[in-house]
Amino acid sequence: MILIDCARSGELRRMRRQIAACSVPSAGRYPLSTMRARVLLMGGLKQLRRSCRRALPVWLLPVLLLPFQLLRVRARLVLALPFLALPILALAAFAPLTVAAQQPTLRMDVNLVNVFVSVTGRNGAPVSGLTRDDFALAEDGRPQRIAIFERSADLPLNLTLAIDTSGSVRKDMAAEARAAGQFARALLGPQDQMSLLQFSSQLRELAPFTNQVKQIDRGLQRLRPGSATALYDAIRQASGRLAGRPGRKVLVLVSDGDNTAGEATYAQALQQALRDNVMIYAIIDVPIAASAGRDLGGEHALIALAGETGGRSFYESAGGLDEAFQRVGDDLRAQYLLGYYPVDQKPGEAFHRIQVTVVTVPGSASPELQIRHRPGYYADAQGGSQ
Repeated sequence: MILIDCARSGELRRMRRQIAACSVPSAGRYPLSTMRARVLLMGGLKQLRRSCRRALPVWLLPVLLLPFQLLRVRARLVLALPFLALPILALAAFAPLTVAAQQPTLRMDVNLVNVFVSVTGRNGAPVSGLTRDDFALAEDGRPQRIAIFERSADLPLNLTLAIDTSGSVRKDMAAEARAAGQFARALLGPQDQMSLLQFSSQLRELAPFTNQVKQIDRGLQRLRPGSATALYDAIRQASGRLAGRPGRKVLVLVSDGDNTAGEATYAQALQQALRDNVMIYAIIDVPIAASAGRDLGGEHALIALAGETGGRSFYESAGGLDEAFQRVGDDLRAQYLLGYYPVDQKPGEAFHRIQVTVVTVPGSASPELQIRHRPGYYADAQGGSQ
């Protein structure tokens, strides 16, 4: 209801002139209270128009004022007054809907499973140019429909570079810093983020996730030598830092694979990486290739960790750190993303295994391909739907 103060005499005389100008039924038929209501109506119409113009959409204003205009021209006030509340009630019901319609809808595809796939030829070079129809995907041996297909070069990349500075691998930190800085400059795009860690007996963050190469360079200058190597602890902690970040999650390790400290085991490190959907790329840096103290078990562990998470391993001795970092970058730029919603899922499985095959390859009749991707996901892990 609109209330107007008519106590002042000038205002009251103005209201009376407005009443006289309108065709008001006889006072005998309508009581004085009805005439007063008409005064309220006429005086409040202008104020209502001003208020509505500020608060309402332009197209809604005529609809709201229509009953008032009809009453002003000619209306039976007593019968029409109950209907005056209808536009206001409609507005009250409409306003929340209007606000809700303007808000973006946030949708979470909790059942979507993302699989990043790398395809290489017989010479180890990435195979590009594949399409959705070139792939077939299954979960626990049951075929699945590929709902999402994208080339990973268009997706955000979250990468952690972890450098082993223990005594068993330490050679030339200045050379490592230079090669790692060049790797960051060549790889990082506008939507990518990179962090820098060093580990020996403990893990130490040198640069948080950033898109600024200068910040990575400053972190590389803070590399310091350590003693023992807590490799598996470093993998678990680095995977946890990557968990929950959008897009691809990649951990690049520079180490000889020797694990002489820490509490985590190989199995625990692998499980953590799989739960967090982290791909491990290992650059195996062996100080003296023919050394009697060379940890072949550690090297094999790094190779296995990379293979089991959909990543890849490279030896620093096969061309130097620059070449190894370049091959990591080339592999990451040539990946494919396959996304699917599991159907006909095998019940009671704690770990669902994923199988990806390439059914056709353009321009090649009998290719020898290597297909790498994570082997599967844990049913109770959110990382399976990342």
